[in-house]
Amino acid sequence: MSDCVFCRIVAGELPARVRASSPDALAFDDIAPQAPVHVLIVPKAHHRDVPGMTAADPGLAAELIGLAAEVAAATGIAEPGYRLIANTGPGGGQTVFHAHLHLLGGTRLNWPG
Repeated sequence: MSDCVFCRIVAGELPARVRASSPDALAFDDIAPQAPVHVLIVPKAHHRDVPGMTAADPGLAAELIGLAAEVAAATGIAEPGYRLIANTGPGGGQTVFHAHLHLLGGTRLNWPG
């Protein structure tokens, strides 16, 4: 999709600091990090959100989670731990409507509230 920022990053049309890639996924730094490590893991094919992507291709969801684990290890946040977030829909905080996971770590992540 030519108007999707993540599709344009995957296509190499927009710059991003790429952390890792797999045949069907790409991991790159978030431009507005919410933690010392904040990486987005996206499928290379356009899917509107994670539930839709998972319904269309369950193996792709596993590939994204596996790539997130690789990035967590490479960035040194696998221990003591990290958070994976999939915002879904406007009410869930999704602002880019291309399926993606947020990998956050590098500091103690407290639960809101």
